Amino acid sequence: MKAQYLLRFDDLCPTMNWHVWNNVEKILCEYDIKPILAVVPDNEDDALRVSSPNPKFWDRARKWQSRGWTIGMHGWQHRFVTTDSGMLGIQPCSEFAGLPREEQKRKIQSGLSVFEKEGIKSKIWIAPAHSFDATTIQLLVELGFRHMSDGSFLLPHVDRFGMTWVPQQLWSFRWRPLGVWTICFHMNRWTREDIRALQANIEQFRESISTFGAVTNQYNGRQDTILDSVTALAYRAAAHAKEVVREFSRVSFRTQIGSADKTAP
Repeated sequence: MKAQYLLRFDDLCPTMNWHVWNNVEKILCEYDIKPILAVVPDNEDDALRVSSPNPKFWDRARKWQSRGWTIGMHGWQHRFVTTDSGMLGIQPCSEFAGLPREEQKRKIQSGLSVFEKEGIKSKIWIAPAHSFDATTIQLLVELGFRHMSDGSFLLPHVDRFGMTWVPQQLWSFRWRPLGVWTICFHMNRWTREDIRALQANIEQFRESISTFGAVTNQYNGRQDTILDSVTALAYRAAAHAKEVVREFSRVSFRTQIGSADKTAP
């Protein structure tokens, strides 16, 4: 069971960074990579307004779909309206977690309506800021979603609600001996170096890069086990420890600089 990698690109919408994306898309086509695309149905997040709106966005989205690329619904408007970090506790903000059931349902249905109007067929959920609660998952299942891209697990599994979690644990290429690893990219602020790094990493890892469909078929119906909980907790603990070390290093560096300034003649 050697490692398999999935590539996921977030925040696709009419005002994303088209200069970067066009280069990324060219690389994906060149190496026949079928990524996961997190598409915002009705973007209202100013942070994602990087380029002028592309009037042909949905034409492009339908083209991605026709290539067999996986399109997931990335929330509704990508607007964070609560400070609830949800089930995963990664970001202190959410478009869904903590909201009443009917409000969450309205948002999900609104996103689905946009997809249906534009001919996008997707039952895959990708939460903005990785933030959602049990109510969100229950509603997603009721409304026909069967897969979500999230969680620090080692392998995909079905939860108690009937939702299949395909784990998403990385934000850059990292060697792993086994498991399913989704790498999430936010490319709106990428430079030429970032684009070159993507191509170099795809060349290096190409034989281990899989597709969403292949992975979900392979692990179809797999129930969660204690292994899933343990690996998720261990991975989150390790990530937290690294962040603590980085913050300690930053504080120590600032302290040293401050001390040097005070002793300078």
